[in-house]
Amino acid sequence: MDTQKRDRTHGGKARMGRGGKSHSLPRSPRQAVNLHHDIGLRLIKMANVAMITLPFILCWVLYYIHTVLMYPSNIRASGIVLMFVVLYSFFGKAYDAYLVSLKRVSEMFYAQALSILFADGFMYLVLWLMSNAFPNIWPAMAALAGQLSLALLWCWAANKWYFANYARQKTGIVYDMRHDVEYLIHRYGMNQKFDVCMTSTVDECLEGRMKALDKLTSVFLCGVHSHERNIILKYCMANGIVVYVIPRVGDVIMSGARKIHMFHLPIMRVDRYNPPLEHVVAKRTLDIAMSLLLLLLFSPFMLATAVCIKLEDRGPIFYRQKRLTKDGREFDMLKFRSMVVSAEQDGVACLSSGAADPRVTRVGRFIRSCRIDEFPQLFNVLRGDMSLVGPRPERPEIAAEYEKEMPEFALRLQARAGLTGYAQVYGKYNTTPYDKLQMDLMYISRPSILEDVKILFATLPILFQRESTEGIEPGQVIAGENDKPAA
Repeated sequence: MDTQKRDRTHGGKARMGRGGKSHSLPRSPRQAVNLHHDIGLRLIKMANVAMITLPFILCWVLYYIHTVLMYPSNIRASGIVLMFVVLYSFFGKAYDAYLVSLKRVSEMFYAQALSILFADGFMYLVLWLMSNAFPNIWPAMAALAGQLSLALLWCWAANKWYFANYARQKTGIVYDMRHDVEYLIHRYGMNQKFDVCMTSTVDECLEGRMKALDKLTSVFLCGVHSHERNIILKYCMANGIVVYVIPRVGDVIMSGARKIHMFHLPIMRVDRYNPPLEHVVAKRTLDIAMSLLLLLLFSPFMLATAVCIKLEDRGPIFYRQKRLTKDGREFDMLKFRSMVVSAEQDGVACLSSGAADPRVTRVGRFIRSCRIDEFPQLFNVLRGDMSLVGPRPERPEIAAEYEKEMPEFALRLQARAGLTGYAQVYGKYNTTPYDKLQMDLMYISRPSILEDVKILFATLPILFQRESTEGIEPGQVIAGENDKPAA
């Protein structure tokens, strides 16, 4: 079928009523139900903040209020409580601690535990600054125990409430270049939320299965080209169907477009990564300050690691590796050596296959599992080769292999390489290069210091998640070698 005819046939139905007269879209029954449930979900999340704040208030009122230098007024006490609520809410959002519909109970509790620990830690530091002596830590520990117990109770109850009140979404998958979403729904335990009852290629959908979407609550569009995707999007919007879009590279680039007014037309401007001067200055200041602070804090662990590496096989402590940063410039990235000295004696670059890689030493296995091997890169940040947050630097040889299949992989080099990044937080070691590219472009498209801070805090949980350090399959030279989606 001709593509213009498709647009008139399917896209036009969403806009025209009987007799060809245009009208506004009616409210879908699904929208009314969703609005009711959204109010309930917001109340449940507000209850979480209230529950976690209660032990803090009791701890402050019953003990710590008497230890500060000046007895605070009610306004000062309210300010302390408000500060805790803001901190806990910020960390909770950074760690996605309230995503009842998308996370398991254990994942929500882990995220909330981290949020509580950081919020309590900051507040304990504030209390120390307000006191004339080091505050007794045991009341704070008692409050922490109460908070963790309430968080676990809330996570369990919220999960039960959500899936008792929200029916499984009848879900369809429409794909072009990839169709592994049904497998991912099973793998990540999302069967409670998504009931996949339709799988179709985009051509099959447009040629005769559009009406089948009417029976669905949600649709995944997987790598569908913009023209066909827009037809389905308009149809779903007109019928109140939720759409989850897995984008292509061009879609991600467009997501950073700036709206401008010109010729009395709606225009969107797309440019290379070119953040304003104040962002560049603030980002570099953050890099220097944080890297110096982290080097100071981690120096005992770094010293112990250096001694252990030297004692194991008497080889060099550090490992220097050529990597790419902004505009394709090469630099020597510094790491603690985690493999045998002869790991790449033939000169061929090869990614690790994880803990099972025979080249990894005993010390290397441990420091990789908790990312201690990455600590020396803080010196690269101080030198300006890297930033704290940015696209992860790739080796020139491996980048060249990726670019043979995906020339757009070089678009990652618009920004300075980072110690951590969007792809490191939301992907893992063996995430395909195509998916990493899209994640990095999502970050590059919208430069923001607040986003950098959020990514830095969101990096901490993945340090202890085994799946984030999984390797590639043995024998592969590059990640995703056997599963590259088409560009």
